[in-house]
Amino acid sequence: MKKNINLLMGSILLLLAGCSEFIEPSIENRKIDILAPANKLETNSYQQTFWWNPMADALFYRLQIVSPKFDSVSKLVLDTLIRTEKFVYTMDPGKYEWRVRGENGSSASSYSTHSLQIFPSSLKDQSIQLTGPANGLYSSKPDVRYEWLKLFGATVYRLQVDNNNFLDENNMTLNVTTDNLGFLQTLTREGTYQFRVRAENSTENSKWSSVRSFTYDATGPERVVLNTPLNKQTVSRPVRLTWNRLADAERYEISVYQSDEQTPYSKSYPQVVTSTEHVFDAGNTGETIAWRIRAFDKAGNAGAYSEIRTFTIQ
Repeated sequence: MKKNINLLMGSILLLLAGCSEFIEPSIENRKIDILAPANKLETNSYQQTFWWNPMADALFYRLQIVSPKFDSVSKLVLDTLIRTEKFVYTMDPGKYEWRVRGENGSSASSYSTHSLQIFPSSLKDQSIQLTGPANGLYSSKPDVRYEWLKLFGATVYRLQVDNNNFLDENNMTLNVTTDNLGFLQTLTREGTYQFRVRAENSTENSKWSSVRSFTYDATGPERVVLNTPLNKQTVSRPVRLTWNRLADAERYEISVYQSDEQTPYSKSYPQVVTSTEHVFDAGNTGETIAWRIRAFDKAGNAGAYSEIRTFTIQ
């Protein structure tokens, strides 16, 4: 009897230990440790980096900014969820309070709150914050939407786009001004481009924004060449399907068919992989199976299908 009780207690302890891996810890009684901006900071920099120490068990953070204070809000500036412990944002001169808390699927920590005052300053001391497109983007579409945040004191914004790192400002892809916070361009040539933005008014210009680059690629990868097994070869399970690697391919789509070379062999196909091989471990003795591969590049362009080959399970 005592032995059975010990076994039961042991099973319960093991069960509880296993369950703890699936129970999300509560963060209700915790508080974010803010790093910057310092509390009660007074500055003339319109662009601020909000930064705090990461909180264990928090999946994301809620950042809120109001003017002038949370107990007397005249303007909600920002209310956003982010996954990292750093957020850059550009604001107008004024008095602000901001706060941040950690959140997960079942709980939220207490808010940590700081105040901030931004004073008006010369436009030449400021810089534009870009919001799109993302740096390093690959796109198969020729239409590009450039976007940025408003900068206090600006009357127009100058957008420059180039494919030669702005080495010759008299010969750029695009050099325009707009009073909007975005501009749509339709590219006519594939390639890698750089863009930057600055604010301007009648007397001065801001600093240039950081430079971002993106690639317009509307051409798919070359046709994949299959390696093994050879066409119509008789093979043993598991069957290792291999093909050549393409320099501009980011992933490969494997299609495996029944003997009619049209019906997918199972719900597992087509299947996407990043390697140049796939192990097929199904099929019955004497069954004939077909397969083919195509490649996709970083921009999402699909290449032509390879030849279609068959093999027979021995």
